[in-house]
Amino acid sequence: MDYSQFLYMKEELSLVAVILIVFLADLFMNPEKRYSPGQARFATILPVVLMIIHTVINLVPVAGNLEAFGGMYQYTPMQTIIKAVLNIGTVVVFFMAAEWLKLEDTAIKRGEFYIMTLCTLLGMYLMISAGHFLMFFIGLETASVPMAALVAFDKYRHHSAEAGAKYILTALFSSALLLFGLSMIYGTCGTLYFDDLPAHIDGNMLQVMAFVFFFTGMGFKLSLVPFHLWTADVYEGAPSVVTAYLSVISKGSAAFVLLTVLIKVFAPMMADWQEVLYWITIVSITIANLFALRQQNLKRLMAFSSISQAGYIMLGVIGGTASGMSALVYYVLVYAAANLGVFAVITIVALRSHKFTIEEYAGLYKTNPKLAFVMTLFLFSLAGIPPFAGFFSKFFIFMSAFQAGFHLLVFIALINTVISLYYYLLIVKTMYITPSENPIPTFRSDACTRISLAICVLGIVGLGIASIVYQTIDKFAFGM
Repeated sequence: MDYSQFLYMKEELSLVAVILIVFLADLFMNPEKRYSPGQARFATILPVVLMIIHTVINLVPVAGNLEAFGGMYQYTPMQTIIKAVLNIGTVVVFFMAAEWLKLEDTAIKRGEFYIMTLCTLLGMYLMISAGHFLMFFIGLETASVPMAALVAFDKYRHHSAEAGAKYILTALFSSALLLFGLSMIYGTCGTLYFDDLPAHIDGNMLQVMAFVFFFTGMGFKLSLVPFHLWTADVYEGAPSVVTAYLSVISKGSAAFVLLTVLIKVFAPMMADWQEVLYWITIVSITIANLFALRQQNLKRLMAFSSISQAGYIMLGVIGGTASGMSALVYYVLVYAAANLGVFAVITIVALRSHKFTIEEYAGLYKTNPKLAFVMTLFLFSLAGIPPFAGFFSKFFIFMSAFQAGFHLLVFIALINTVISLYYYLLIVKTMYITPSENPIPTFRSDACTRISLAICVLGIVGLGIASIVYQTIDKFAFGM
């Protein structure tokens, strides 16, 4: 065996090194000083610094396509880009979590939070770089199982244990369906290698069923309609930091993997999966926006918002083109900045005042004007209002679908953008205009939360100005 092949997996290997260092550091920390400010500061800084180093050393893509272990592991430069996006999002989540992990019942589990989060990220890495469905499934489960533990992290508060149970049951069910589809693929094709499968796929009935089961499993991971029923309950019950990670990092990796598999494996069945995606996209965007209008809890509203955003992301998938891939990765990057920013505000407000509903945000501008202002910026970006990056991300993803010939689909998505504008601006109106006799009290955010908010503001403003970001992503895109 040629062990030099492991060098092709430098991103995965450096992430494993980060996990081991964080694990050993947590193992040898003095448990009696778990609540001391010095140890809390070190425990926060260490994983953040390690992740920044890991991101920087792996930021520049290697030229050309590589493969290892007979094609089970594949590398393309675009994978480095999407992994860097996931890394940056994870660093922001770590900053957001710092204050929450100082609480009495979470400080003792601080190390476990970082390790499990990094393990889910490793699973997403394996999914993204898979060249074989077995590797893909291993990555999927590596990402899913620790995520269930994260969802149930606050098991004694806020229905977190219930959310964890719902998530793991849904994840198991969706994984079983997906695996059933993969067994059908193997039964009809005799192989699970991505490069070999297109020559054996002719669109027969069993292969159509295989695709349906595979897409059903991925639909659960992406929380697309009608596979979305777990989303609102899990988002509401999970800790806000975990909800932020689940809504952005997990969704972004799953969307990229779905596009890659459709391009590499199911290209001969393009007409079939485009028809499925067409209707799934319409119902996901429309139903999610309509249900979001009725929500009072901010985390539930953001859950339906994330379902709608997943529908928009599918606009980049449906064409199967290089421009669609570029638009998808750029959209995930911008969406990460805006959505993580919203959840950073929700997290710090919940920690300081234990308030989660929209009406409880009334008068926030008078008591915490800076927080209300940045929340407004993030909501404007999610709604696609110029000049923020959210406008350009929607423009590029609409353009990719329009160029692929899905004109009516783009028109329906535009109408839904107007609907989403209502519930985003409803939050803004509540913060600035709606009076309150008992507003959220004035408070000062901790330094880590301020850093996370600054990164997210820089993202939604800077990504809309710096065209070089999209041009760089576009340079490494590939399609059918």
